Amino acid sequence: MKIQEVRELETKELEERIETESAKLHQMKLNHTITPLENPNLIKAARRDIARMKTELRQRELNK
Repeated sequence: MKIQEVRELETKELEERIETESAKLHQMKLNHTITPLENPNLIKAARRDIARMKTELRQRELNK
């Protein structure tokens, strides 16, 4: 997910997306410990997407 896509989301939708993606990341980590993922870079990408979303959410809080 690119930063432009994140900026287009509503604040409420952004919060929901963060929760969903965090749950997916947690599940991926668990699955990876049991049986290694075919592409472990997906964990890294998911973590960065969550960070982008949290950064945008924080910027919105500070600009109010």
